[in-house]
Amino acid sequence: MTTALVVDGANVVGSRPDGWWRDRAGAARRLHERLLVGDLPQDLVVLVLEGAGKGGVPAGRDGHVRVVHAPGNGDEAIVAEARSAADRGARVTVVTADRFLQARVQGVGATAVGPTWLWDRLD
Repeated sequence: MTTALVVDGANVVGSRPDGWWRDRAGAARRLHERLLVGDLPQDLVVLVLEGAGKGGVPAGRDGHVRVVHAPGNGDEAIVAEARSAADRGARVTVVTADRFLQARVQGVGATAVGPTWLWDRLD
């Protein structure tokens, strides 16, 4: 079975008080770089970026990581990506600390985990 990891970029970046708010694009770029070299078990990683974070990484595929630029609030794009992957038969994990978003993605068949789960695998 194919596996997919959908990452709420803003939420994951915002989970660490490392000054990300001074350079949202740079923070998104650093997360993307970590995802590219991280030893993650998923076949595909989808990084959803919104707002100023979109300036740090172009949309598109880079190896096993696909970057999606949300047209507005990232939640809708995250749910759409989770639903699409689940509809294709993938086992989907979504990384976000947003409890409302966690409930929404669980409703489309995804598993939800918090940012600590991801950081533990990237550190």
